[in-house]
Amino acid sequence: MKLNLTFAALALSFFFAQSAPTLAQQTADSDAQASQSATAKATEGKPAGQANIIESVPKEESSVTQHTARINGQNVSYTATASTTLLKNDQGQPEALMYSTAYTENGVKDLSKRPITFLYNGGPGSASLWLHMGAWGPRRVVTSNAAPTPGPPFQIVDNQYSLLDASDLVFIDPVGTGFSHAVGKSKDKDFWGVDTDVKSLAQFISIYLSRNNRWNSPKLLYGESYGTFRSVALANYLQDHDGIYLNGIGLQSSVLDLGTLNFSMGEDYSYILYLPTYAAIAWHYDLVKNKPADLPKFLDRVRQFAETDYADALLKGASLSDAEKTNVAQQMAAYTGLDESYIVKANLRVTRPEFRAELLRARGLTIGYYDGRYNSPTYDLLEQNAESEPSYEAFVGAFTAAFNYYVREELKFGNDMDYKVLPDAPSREWNWKSATNTGESWPTAPNVEQSLVQDLVENHFLQVQVENGYFDLSTPFFATEYTMDHLLLPKEAYDRIHFEYYDAGHMMYLYTPALAKLSANVHAFISQVAPH
Repeated sequence: MKLNLTFAALALSFFFAQSAPTLAQQTADSDAQASQSATAKATEGKPAGQANIIESVPKEESSVTQHTARINGQNVSYTATASTTLLKNDQGQPEALMYSTAYTENGVKDLSKRPITFLYNGGPGSASLWLHMGAWGPRRVVTSNAAPTPGPPFQIVDNQYSLLDASDLVFIDPVGTGFSHAVGKSKDKDFWGVDTDVKSLAQFISIYLSRNNRWNSPKLLYGESYGTFRSVALANYLQDHDGIYLNGIGLQSSVLDLGTLNFSMGEDYSYILYLPTYAAIAWHYDLVKNKPADLPKFLDRVRQFAETDYADALLKGASLSDAEKTNVAQQMAAYTGLDESYIVKANLRVTRPEFRAELLRARGLTIGYYDGRYNSPTYDLLEQNAESEPSYEAFVGAFTAAFNYYVREELKFGNDMDYKVLPDAPSREWNWKSATNTGESWPTAPNVEQSLVQDLVENHFLQVQVENGYFDLSTPFFATEYTMDHLLLPKEAYDRIHFEYYDAGHMMYLYTPALAKLSANVHAFISQVAPH
């Protein structure tokens, strides 16, 4: 999801023109002397190195409002707390103000029996409004299915699929997104990295648990996209650093090994892992020869082909015979809807942007990245790689307007603040080096699989639920299956990883039937890991 929003930082400068009256200059000199004197007195007796630091603690802000929403067939009364939380470094100096929106059900007498879930999106560098206003918050924005949502005013309704009837919810915006920002001597980019991001969220969670007496509550993490990568590393940090053991982790549209998403020269396994998603999208557009009615069973056949005949052909490289190439290309064409000659010209290797541009080229359309069910007219019918993103363009305006209206009108917060939805800078400047990546000394694709292994092996009661969209070209379901299958966990730990699938894309909650199924599955998961 790419949205170019600029967050204007306030800069205060003092300028005195040469023609300024003498009295003004004298006043300025007098004020400067007084300020220096006051600073000297304020720093007397301070340890060496702190004498020049003027202490000023950034102010936390909070708005607490009361609401009732219709959720899962019942009226739920709840408290909404929109607030910023001050984070400090190891020396106790202010580093950042982290924004969150917390929803807690009213009338709960025993907080130790009430689950609490911390949620965030991905990016890296995305605010949490997608999960907040699309899936799990008590209010959601209404969008069109697999088509652009008409312009404002956008409809905000009670979210009957919200998780608030089952768990308290805390939506977190990482530093540099939403209303969260660095303070003091820190800069937003100081938090833009695998480890620094995790450390800041862990500190926020620890503060929240202490301030709200939730240390003994059942606790869950729920992330989407890069938020799944974050969740695995964050769970590991919370477990090892803070002694915080989780009950469950929800991984929606997962990526734990970024190598599975790269179409790099000489590395063929991404082509194998994407093929079933190509087939699912072709099935959706009725481009599969002798299209079967049952999508899951059809995809079982495609998986089998991908990991046998197709994988064998790619492994042979240049030694693959023309006859073998033709046979594999014919089967790929039958599964993916692509022309056989196109597949042969591509040496059986069609990248994601090429597939998005080619599949519906004859219809003059480009398909979506986050959800292949979306499409829009292609400007350049000769383009090799898709240049537009129909799925994101279809809903970003609705989410941006709806959240900015909602947070100010209903939550009474942020009137004079700029909400950063998905700024470009974090993903461009993200530091992918991490202690969680246990590869060799030379660079490898960012990977948190070892962290998930440790999470599950050390926490014998941790449960993980993995949500997959069949039409997701961002984080394909077969790549997620491959990642989980290669953790090499003990069987007992594997039994605590659960898979669910949806006839939708990356943000499966945009399709109401998929949202209903997703809600039922996650409700059941919460009940399993935190029974009342």
